[in-house]
Amino acid sequence: MFVELHMLQNFAPSNLNRDDTNNPKDCEFGGVRRARISSQCLKRAIRLHPEFARTTGVEVGMRTKWLVHLLRDRLAKAGKAEEESMSFLPDFVTKYLSKLDDKSDKDNPRTAVLLYFGESELATMTQSLLNAWTALINKDSREETLDKLTKNLVKAHKGWTTVPDIALFGRMLAEQPELGLEAACQVAHAISTHRVAMEMDFYTAVDDLNPEDTAGAGMMGFTGYDSACFYRYARLDWEQLLANLRGDVALARRTVEGFLCAAVAAVPKAKQNSFAAFNPPSLLLAVVRRDGMAWSLANAFERPVRADREGGFLAPSAAALDAYWGRLCQVYGTQDHLCTVVLALDSDLPLQHLRSAQVANLQDWVGAILEALPKEAKA
Repeated sequence: MFVELHMLQNFAPSNLNRDDTNNPKDCEFGGVRRARISSQCLKRAIRLHPEFARTTGVEVGMRTKWLVHLLRDRLAKAGKAEEESMSFLPDFVTKYLSKLDDKSDKDNPRTAVLLYFGESELATMTQSLLNAWTALINKDSREETLDKLTKNLVKAHKGWTTVPDIALFGRMLAEQPELGLEAACQVAHAISTHRVAMEMDFYTAVDDLNPEDTAGAGMMGFTGYDSACFYRYARLDWEQLLANLRGDVALARRTVEGFLCAAVAAVPKAKQNSFAAFNPPSLLLAVVRRDGMAWSLANAFERPVRADREGGFLAPSAAALDAYWGRLCQVYGTQDHLCTVVLALDSDLPLQHLRSAQVANLQDWVGAILEALPKEAKA
């Protein structure tokens, strides 16, 4: 079973996701340049939005290279001396998850890669170290104890998690593949439905304490920005999500709900102090399907949309999406569709094929999707 999410979201002038030159990311699609927001940017905005943790009831996972420090601080709170903790913590982290960065300070070691784990896993690691404390601070028994400890931790956490965002977005550990998780959610890069040309803003900052006879700015520069109507797409694999959460249907349902609510509410934070482009989505389409082919609707915009006579890309983008949806349904059928539900900010959007699937508000939209999902585990 799969949940597919499609959005049209129009942003005012902004720089929501920057490249290595500090300009808005873009790409070529349909032979023209499009504005782009990367999938990793969108996923981070979703998982860190307060609505996600509030809905799931579980604190989001941490992505960090500072695990040694986290464990050292946890052990210190338990009354253990830092010198004793640091005698084995670097070796423990190396054996369990990742080698350390050779360039990091020996007194402040970091892992070579970002590690992704939750509070429950951190608590389990801490308690396991406390339980084996006497053997760990003994040089003669340390190596054997670390081997046994890490082996048991890998076995305990293999193939599952209690952290919703890790269950959704997956985890890869090249040095410990048994702790990897296949992502239950695939997120596409958001692309503009139309041709976009980046613009430049020349800005100046005035020194408030300049002498009266001093003219000119204290600082000046350029920043790139654009404005676009974006198409966003994500696909959630219910069975994979359930497997990642070790069959916890209630948590899986809350995870889907949290993902939907956060995906609608989350906006990337880059340059928002300068642009404040907090623009909610204008069209939401969700499909729950039993199985079958995934349908990204990006090709609805392979031929770039043109603004209508009075200006604006939203209405022609909605019309293009609706028409493409209708063609897909006609050619490939809808026999696998369990639920199709639409929420439109404007009632006059030109929707022919999707109009009958419309609901009035976000609560009804989310509710219709959850109603189509299993409420209990298969017997």
